[in-house]
Amino acid sequence: MIYAYPCDIAPDESGELVVTFPDVPEAITGGRDSVEALRLAADALSAALAGYVHDQRDIPQPSTASSDQEVIAVPAVITAKLALYSAMRSQNITESDLAGRLGASPSSVRKLTDPDRPSRIGELQEALDAVGCRLVIDVTAA
Repeated sequence: MIYAYPCDIAPDESGELVVTFPDVPEAITGGRDSVEALRLAADALSAALAGYVHDQRDIPQPSTASSDQEVIAVPAVITAKLALYSAMRSQNITESDLAGRLGASPSSVRKLTDPDRPSRIGELQEALDAVGCRLVIDVTAA
């Protein structure tokens, strides 16, 4: 799963740019210019998706971007956390179940799925392996 979401950018009545995400309506931000608006968009998207995790909701699937939309990718560590959270939900794996598979505590698993808490990518890779997923990092031109 690639967590990269299309966004719409439009000026508001004051001339500032407003960024919205059709797939994640909770993610709204803006800026004085496109550089600032897009930088803040990544933060707004990450925060909104963290809210889905905290509310125990399914992470929305990104739609295909139209030619007039920008695409904002979620940072790599948060992508891994969202993938782990989604895999656990889809397979009905509890924090205790995964903790047992990893030989860890449920609180350490909770940290791995919380986008607001720091985690090392190696820990996330191990947890994803334990739920039958493979972490693949893809680098593309900006």
